[in-house]
Amino acid sequence: MKINGKHFETIYIKSGRKPVIQVIDQTLLPFRFEMKELLTVKDVFSAISEMTVRGAPLIGATAAAGMYLSLFEYNGTPDIDKYIHNTAQYLASSRPTAVNLSYSVNAMAGEIRKGVTLTDKIKLARDAARHIIDKERENCLRIGEFGFPVIEKIASGKKGKPVNILTHCNAGWLACIDYGTATAPIYLAHDKGINIHVWVDETRPRNQGTKLTAWELQQHGVPCTIIADNTGGHLMQHGMVDMVIVGCDRATTNGDIANKIGTYLKALAAKDNKVPFYVALPSSSFDWTVADGINGIIIEERGSEEIKYIQGLYNEEIISMLIADIDSKAANYAFDVTPARLITGLITENGICKAEKNSIMNLFPDKKSI
Repeated sequence: MKINGKHFETIYIKSGRKPVIQVIDQTLLPFRFEMKELLTVKDVFSAISEMTVRGAPLIGATAAAGMYLSLFEYNGTPDIDKYIHNTAQYLASSRPTAVNLSYSVNAMAGEIRKGVTLTDKIKLARDAARHIIDKERENCLRIGEFGFPVIEKIASGKKGKPVNILTHCNAGWLACIDYGTATAPIYLAHDKGINIHVWVDETRPRNQGTKLTAWELQQHGVPCTIIADNTGGHLMQHGMVDMVIVGCDRATTNGDIANKIGTYLKALAAKDNKVPFYVALPSSSFDWTVADGINGIIIEERGSEEIKYIQGLYNEEIISMLIADIDSKAANYAFDVTPARLITGLITENGICKAEKNSIMNLFPDKKSI
């Protein structure tokens, strides 16, 4: 994607005597656009847990780069395989819900173990990390290609009027490497001349819709309007939403999906108003070991300060401001689970399927034995 006319991706690995991981500091957006350098495994852990980087594909890619970086910190103890195992567990603990994270560190650990010498392991880790980054980018592009006909079909009946799409949180290129998941079909449709308008949920408490989705859509020239989180149902009742498309942090084999808190309510409203509800996700977001999302997916609970404080720009300085009584208790569930019965379809890099086991497995036959 382009920022002020220049192409950027959300993560880069700079080679050298010791590699440096460069990422966009998303905590500063939309007020400042800055790259941040991650120099240690601890830096990578903090970037994920503190949401300098966020979004399931990007979290996984960042952790993969962190596994590569870890080999340059190895000092001979403990045993190298034990060290890699411990590093993988450490990075996987940075956030619990997005399955891309554990998928990436486990894949990296497996590749690294194939090396005999430390030099071998470093080369294998470098190649594996770059493969994961490249694969996530490719997956997002393919999601866009498979999702585009859905928008195109809706547009054919609109007679030139805008296709109104509602999305939640940020599943754009900022959450991925490039293109995004939920936004990939949107960008492709816009680039092909389809009249698109996006309703952007603010997505409390961290306002990823307001700060990130609206910003990146505008950078690409896609018309969009920020709305309060609870506005979507009203818009659907009045025929102002043609489809909903959201991202996903973890999907089950039966088609349940976990996404940013509030997604479930959008799905309920969409079902009641007969609005198509699509989920865009790469295969790395499937948890092939879990069938029941409500009982099987761990829901991250984050600090109450994200509820009680809000971040904004004041006199050119980014500040946090208290918006609740200091003694008020606050519960901060970061995700919820949308049951498969509310989902029109899953848009993946292998095609579109129904949110049910047989349809999913037909797209991913290599997973049937799991």
